[in-house]
Amino acid sequence: MEHDHREIGHAHHHEQSNFCTYLPAIVSFTLLVSGIIFEQTEASFFRYPINLIWFLLAYAFVGLKVNFEALKEIRHGNVFSEFFLMSIATIGAFLIGEYSEGVAVMLFYSIGELFQDAAVERAQKSIKALLDIRPDKVTVIRNGELFVVKPSEVKIGEIIQVKPGEKVALDGELISQSASFNTSALTGESKPDTKNKGEKILAGMINLQILADVKVTALFKDSKLSRILTMVQEATAKKSKTQLFISKFAKIYTPIVVFLAIGIVFLPYLFIENYVFNDWLYRGLVFLVISCPCALVISIPLGYFGGIGLASRNGILFKGGNYLDVMTKVDTVVMDKTGTLTKGVFQVQKVVSEGISEEELIKITASLESKSTHPIANAIVQFAKESYKNVSVENVEEISGHGLSGKIDGKNVLAGNAKLLQKFQIDYDKTIDSNPETIVVVAIENKYAGYFIIADEIKEDAKDAISRLHQMNIKTVMLSGDKQSIVDKISKELNIDSAFGNLLPENKVEKVQELKNQGRTIVFVGDGVNDAPVIALADAGIAMGGLGSDATIETADIVIQNDQPSKIATSIKVGKLTRKIVMQNIALAFGVKVIVLILGAGGIATLWEAVFADVGVALLAILNAVRIQKMKV
Repeated sequence: MEHDHREIGHAHHHEQSNFCTYLPAIVSFTLLVSGIIFEQTEASFFRYPINLIWFLLAYAFVGLKVNFEALKEIRHGNVFSEFFLMSIATIGAFLIGEYSEGVAVMLFYSIGELFQDAAVERAQKSIKALLDIRPDKVTVIRNGELFVVKPSEVKIGEIIQVKPGEKVALDGELISQSASFNTSALTGESKPDTKNKGEKILAGMINLQILADVKVTALFKDSKLSRILTMVQEATAKKSKTQLFISKFAKIYTPIVVFLAIGIVFLPYLFIENYVFNDWLYRGLVFLVISCPCALVISIPLGYFGGIGLASRNGILFKGGNYLDVMTKVDTVVMDKTGTLTKGVFQVQKVVSEGISEEELIKITASLESKSTHPIANAIVQFAKESYKNVSVENVEEISGHGLSGKIDGKNVLAGNAKLLQKFQIDYDKTIDSNPETIVVVAIENKYAGYFIIADEIKEDAKDAISRLHQMNIKTVMLSGDKQSIVDKISKELNIDSAFGNLLPENKVEKVQELKNQGRTIVFVGDGVNDAPVIALADAGIAMGGLGSDATIETADIVIQNDQPSKIATSIKVGKLTRKIVMQNIALAFGVKVIVLILGAGGIATLWEAVFADVGVALLAILNAVRIQKMKV
């Protein structure tokens, strides 16, 4: 119950902090509306200086923060900031007696800022939630008892227990006699790795079969896992080229419009007979309010946050808006095979029997393999379903590096690799030696009885992934460390444009560099540590985040959390949608501003039109940007 109270308390605190954020705008809005009503009804008490104090109070709730920001920016040498523009325009409105308009400009600007903050916070939360599904608990043995604690609480030298199917959270060495791990996240190889006592176990490996004890050799903070959330915090700092352009543009644009506004106020004095200072000051202030680039400053980054939010809802993490831009230009997708297009999980692909029925061979082999914890043995047992039950199994012995021997229903049976049959001098079909897949050969009563072909399985959506990329006119390339024969087979099945096998990590780097030299914009997709160098080289690197190694996730610019290759095309589509919305916002902001600037300089537009042109366009652009998060891809 204590835990529940803490949760409720946290939620209550969050609601309170949210309310406090919006409170100044609510109070200011209430004072502004009531002040305008008093003005319209010509209430007797609402005369100068009461009306001035009333609107100054309304202004203080939203304006003081902006005024202080302007002063801070000036102290840092940045005079012509958006805060300066808003401050000078609203204070000027008060000086010429347009109190309600001065409050309205600042209030709606503040509301726009709140919209931006809320949208950014929501996008950041969805990104963090995406990464927080990684290991956050570990079972540690202390004084002979088991305790479930956070990985950060485990010390070097302590022993942790890893259950079957559980991901190892800390680096260490194996204390148990032996255990099999799925290491594809770290090595990129699909074959499970059987570790013996004393061998190194790394965070990110998945225990496959039996309970394993691991002695911790490194603290959690020294693992790459602990850096992932920090990367998310930094993601928002990586600005797109469009954002950078707008920031540079604003630095040139702002001083120009300030000097134009000054010109609008004073130059007419030289040419007009009936020059009224207050009228031209009003026009100058209108011009200033309209010219403020806050619609662009707010809506463009928000557009990119919207894109990041949309991607995260689809299981894709973009580490910055700049990578959304890159995805709009991609013309070549280069992919690793294992863990990216294939599952990295063993399954029986084919059974060949000799001198015995296929059903009998499956039953006998599965009976023997059921006594082993090896993933290859498990693949045969799963393939046999219930057929191997009720069979007598005796004297099972593991022959290290070769396979198993035992008595099945009184018959001597051997099951393992070809070296096992060679060891016992049993003749077998030598053509299987050239087969690229994993082979389990079986002998019954010292006579060759057949074999099982066991191979990695292609992911369900891999074919659809390649098809979607081809529809976008994107070239597909597959690179793998596996034999060329396996690579060719998968490439043909998936309709990949070109595929290369027998590659070391440095060979993958060479292949990607060749494509870059052709002027191509490349995305590389991988999941193992061996993919990290080539991910770093590509224009954008995508990591498979479900089983992906921490090094690869750290190096990658984009992470596909559920390991589905079809999300590659989705990430490109998200990039293009984001770009479209951002361009719409730029066109909207500039289009409306130019029209109202001309009207303001000519004295046709009032401060209220200026408020609409500035804050109204900003709000429309924000709503347009937020719309991205609701889109379907």
